[in-house]
Amino acid sequence: MKRHVGIAMALLLGVSGISGCSKPSAGTADSVPSSAASSQQKINTSQFLTFVGNDGDSMDPQCTSGLYTVALNVFDRLVEVQVNNDGSSSITPSLARSWEISPDGLSYTFTLQEHVKFSNGSDLTSSDVRYTLTRLLTHPDAVNKDIAMAILGADALRSNEADTLEGFREIDDTQFVITLKEPYAAFLANLSSPGASILDEETTEKAGERFGRESEVTIGTGPFVFKEWNKGYDLVMTANPDCWSGAPRCKGLKMLFVEDPEAQRLMFERGELDILDLEGLSTDAEYFVNGDIYQPYLHQGPRVGISYIALNESIEPLDDVRVRTALQQSLDRQLLLEAVYSGRGTLENGILPHGLIGYNPNLPAIPYDPDGAKKLLKEAGWDDGFTMNISVEKSDYTGYSELLTLVSAMWEKIGVKTEISVVEDEAFYESRKKGALSCYTSTWSADFNDPDNFMYTFFGTPENTFGRSLCYGDTSVMDRVSHARSIVNEAERIKEYQELEEIIVQKDAAWIPLYSRDHYFVVSKRVEGFKVSWNGWSSNRYSDVAVLET
Repeated sequence: MKRHVGIAMALLLGVSGISGCSKPSAGTADSVPSSAASSQQKINTSQFLTFVGNDGDSMDPQCTSGLYTVALNVFDRLVEVQVNNDGSSSITPSLARSWEISPDGLSYTFTLQEHVKFSNGSDLTSSDVRYTLTRLLTHPDAVNKDIAMAILGADALRSNEADTLEGFREIDDTQFVITLKEPYAAFLANLSSPGASILDEETTEKAGERFGRESEVTIGTGPFVFKEWNKGYDLVMTANPDCWSGAPRCKGLKMLFVEDPEAQRLMFERGELDILDLEGLSTDAEYFVNGDIYQPYLHQGPRVGISYIALNESIEPLDDVRVRTALQQSLDRQLLLEAVYSGRGTLENGILPHGLIGYNPNLPAIPYDPDGAKKLLKEAGWDDGFTMNISVEKSDYTGYSELLTLVSAMWEKIGVKTEISVVEDEAFYESRKKGALSCYTSTWSADFNDPDNFMYTFFGTPENTFGRSLCYGDTSVMDRVSHARSIVNEAERIKEYQELEEIIVQKDAAWIPLYSRDHYFVVSKRVEGFKVSWNGWSSNRYSDVAVLET
């Protein structure tokens, strides 16, 4: 019999058929290069670097899992990630100039850089680090608390059983010790993520809810100063000439909020943007990637991340593994990659993507088998199919419309119909946090290069999986994921993660891995020094980017 199931499946996509875009016009004199930018050209330090970014409710680095441009440019972290010439990555000093790890892997003794000041003139001290970690664990809106959960006493602090963080001990203003409750191999890597940005204790505490929302009280040690935020229009950061790591090479940053891809492309061609992220441009991106004019100005890097479709096991019929497997096998993922991104990426078959420590090239490929999918639905009692309501973030609707159209068409072939609801971003995340979304598609990029950033984030605890609207039910698997964090032997730890990954995706079909993507940017002829972030984020750090005189 025919059944209708109300499923809030948050795919970041649209309903209409794949629409053709008009061919981009030829570039203007401002945007089309006559020759590559030369380092011999004079740097114009009076010019702002202009690009498009995402607006939001708050730029508080502890309370966002995606709006990282302010975090990366206004703030610093104790350590950073550096990409080596061979493509590997390593942890390098930042606000912490050195650290020592005890033989048992439990204690980390850090020494801060000397004479570091916040942009308001306050000195950076060990107390600011303590405050940052304490706030991360106790702020009601913090979404990055996992960064600090390995510290001794974190659970007691979060549950109000303690007033202070037991595992943090200040030696003096520049030295402190962090003690973990058990060994955690990814702890240092965790501290390099934007959510671990170090805050000025006095200013942040006094600001209260204004922090992250009002520029004058959102203070960091980074190369830029949060100057102005005109919601719906732009956000301005000005150069911090006294930054401890050196002054940036441009006057400041102007991040414009422009959702329409064609408008972004036209702005770039008119010379109104210095950097254009091609990821959301759909077919317009082909003009830049495959044309001859902009080849010297293309910058490409792998996105160390994975696009996926999450399936909520707590909602019928997704509580049946046969239904979840049918949804996996009914998608021609290679066709999706070709149609939506012109093949610029790699199919993924698990949770850990290409480029991430722990990636398993030997995972079995998920087959495209629509006939087998129909049989599985019949076995599960859904031979007449069902209807799924697909919710989508409003801000991501345009960029993912083609993918949603194709996914809907493929599922309809096995009897699964889709209804799409476009939801305001805040409402979307609130519903997801409550475990109310049945299924959604999204992309998770590495905050730090360790499998823990993927495995534990999504499948490490019942709380984590519920907050992602996955509602994965195998607690024994989640216990193993959680325990793997403390395995000191690296080979043993990676082997455990890979075994768990196969169970979650291949056996339990807890989500549908799609692909990892290559990330392209195009820059104007007056830009020098731009590099794609190591993990392929849209958010980048711009302190080394200069605007040249033309």
